Amino acid sequence: MLIVRPAMPTDLDDLMELAILSGPGFTSLPEDADVLSERLETSKQSFSGELPWEEAWYTLMLEDGDTGDVDGIGGVKATVGLKRPFFSFRLVNNITQSPSLGVKMNHQTLVLVNECAGWSEVGSLFLKADRRRGGAGRLLAQSRYMLMGTQPDMFAENVLAELRGVFTPDGACPFWDHVAHKFFPMDFDDADRMTGSTDKQFILDLAPRHPIYVELLPEPARAVIGKVHPQGVPAMALLESEGFRPNGLVDIFDAGPTVACGRDNIRTVRDARPLKVQIGQDIQADLPALISTDSLARFRAVRVKADLHPETVTITADAAAALKVKAGDTVRVKV
Repeated sequence: MLIVRPAMPTDLDDLMELAILSGPGFTSLPEDADVLSERLETSKQSFSGELPWEEAWYTLMLEDGDTGDVDGIGGVKATVGLKRPFFSFRLVNNITQSPSLGVKMNHQTLVLVNECAGWSEVGSLFLKADRRRGGAGRLLAQSRYMLMGTQPDMFAENVLAELRGVFTPDGACPFWDHVAHKFFPMDFDDADRMTGSTDKQFILDLAPRHPIYVELLPEPARAVIGKVHPQGVPAMALLESEGFRPNGLVDIFDAGPTVACGRDNIRTVRDARPLKVQIGQDIQADLPALISTDSLARFRAVRVKADLHPETVTITADAAAALKVKAGDTVRVKV
């Protein structure tokens, strides 16, 4: 049985393995033991309520309940852009026309913005290659929304997700090479690391002050603006199934798209309902249900077959043990 549970400081080795496997451009998973250790401590303090709600960053691990192997990660930031700016490029259409010549033109530009301050962010979704089938990705992705649904007032009304932009098979990033690198004279990996570990003042110091005209960029850069890394296509599909849509923002380094949705309009947040636990062995349901605890501090989630009733849900003893709940406890259920 696959279980989604809070990350703990003891997960550092597994988290480092996932960071190495994730490859370039995965800003929230740098190959830096100190940064990852700090993230795990932040997550522990977030789940225990030791941090102000707006500083919380919840990290979830996908664990094989039979072997104890950690096969994936997902995360939710309660807010972004409050202590450190959350920079993006906005794609802006500028219409120019000359009535005397009968000419009308649409010039698209990239403009540096900080529009999402105070929004929540879902991200860090990554699974080992052999887990990217059989519903594991959907379980991990939806668990983030089940977490938000346990206590919606601990998260913002607007939620965003950034998707990694396009990289070539040899690890090159066309948008970085042709555009961003002109303003940030460093390696992509260094800029990526500094984005996650500094106050981002270097971006404010060096980023372009004026709009960048897209049609003046080399074709390899134009072609990838707003496009998703091949490994991110399934994640994009999962986000779209929940109601997320592109909002016209792209990453300033790799031009990957940003998608957004209102918290209460996210399908899993909206449709999951609280039910009381009953424990039984003869489950009649044909299809599994997504079930999580109704507690943010003790959050766990699984996808198992369950019999649903108006006020209760019947699950097996094994499922109850995985969730660490007992008969009479409240869980949240999404079918």
